[in-house]
Amino acid sequence: MKAMIFAAGRGERMRPLTDTCPKPLLKVRGRPLITWHVLNLVRAGITEIVINHAHLGHMIEEELGDGSKYGARIVYSREETALETAGGIANALHLLGDQPFVAVSGDIYCPYFDFEQVKDVLAEKDALGNPYPPDQRDACWLYLTPNPWHNPQGDFALTMYSVANEGTPKWNFANIGVYRPEMFAHIKPGERARLGNLMRDYADRGLAGGEVYMGEWVNVGTIAQLEELNAPLAKKVIA
Repeated sequence: MKAMIFAAGRGERMRPLTDTCPKPLLKVRGRPLITWHVLNLVRAGITEIVINHAHLGHMIEEELGDGSKYGARIVYSREETALETAGGIANALHLLGDQPFVAVSGDIYCPYFDFEQVKDVLAEKDALGNPYPPDQRDACWLYLTPNPWHNPQGDFALTMYSVANEGTPKWNFANIGVYRPEMFAHIKPGERARLGNLMRDYADRGLAGGEVYMGEWVNVGTIAQLEELNAPLAKKVIA
């Protein structure tokens, strides 16, 4: 399995820090946010990683290089202007291949997320061993968290392992998911497109699976959050 890390965002809410440093390179507890993901992916045996970037992307390449110092093989998908999440994936499909891949936002902090669990979530066969028809198998698998302060209404409901747009309670999308490449085949390389719209479409069709992740997870969106995470003896930020 390959992985994609989203790193093309401008990080407007983190200015002025992000005027001179791409948001995924901001450090939490001694490491850049993006490095936490690289290390955790490699620990799970996912060593082929695609990273998209736009704003100050050369700094990300200088920091991570080809990934060999982490035991990874990193390639980059360069965008002149950020293409949003789905657009970024579509632009990088030639690097991701034709098998399901995991994607994670480079600006979240989840140091204990075990990427080993993502490898077999998109089942090809039912419990009896019969292959699912292509139009009846989950197209994506989404990881959800309890709702943070900035998203109190949540994004998706969850019944067993089926993600839905309607229902209660609703959970927050953690910006971690596994996707089949065919989800993005209709998006032209270089076209801007948001992943949220696609996920909701597949949820409406009953083709989105998921589960709740209860470990430490922070969407680092403000300088105050960054400072709190880096405070001495910092334990957890609900964000």
